[in-house]
Amino acid sequence: MAAATLTEQAPQLVEQALALRSEHGYNCAQAVGCALAPLVGVDADAVYRLSEGFGSGMGGTTETCGAISGAVMVLSQLASAGTAEPGTTKGKTYKLVRRLVDDFRAQNTTTICRELKGVGSETGVLRTCPGCIEDAVRISCEIIDAYRA
Repeated sequence: MAAATLTEQAPQLVEQALALRSEHGYNCAQAVGCALAPLVGVDADAVYRLSEGFGSGMGGTTETCGAISGAVMVLSQLASAGTAEPGTTKGKTYKLVRRLVDDFRAQNTTTICRELKGVGSETGVLRTCPGCIEDAVRISCEIIDAYRA
């Protein structure tokens, strides 16, 4: 029997990310990044520390959604060749990140935290933080599966 794809495992990874946020106080970037970190061979503690400033739309500024930022970190780890080959993998990494952003935006109309939360908007909440985490994890799993195929 073939191993389950990440897309098939996404519901469990979403649950894990949501638990990290609700039960352990992780911000959205940390929850997504740490739930997905083992899938790309990176230490969850390092991701936790590196993503701390990306919460609440980058340090509480309500700019880019933290869930997206956490996913970008994971996708970058997946595709980058690192300092051994600087610049050689940027195009590949950017392509993965563009897919994440495009898919997220297609589902939620924006990637901006304050717009998603409905801050200062007459239309109200477009997507809750747990919903953004769910979307970022699910989309990332699809992208990782496609990348590895």
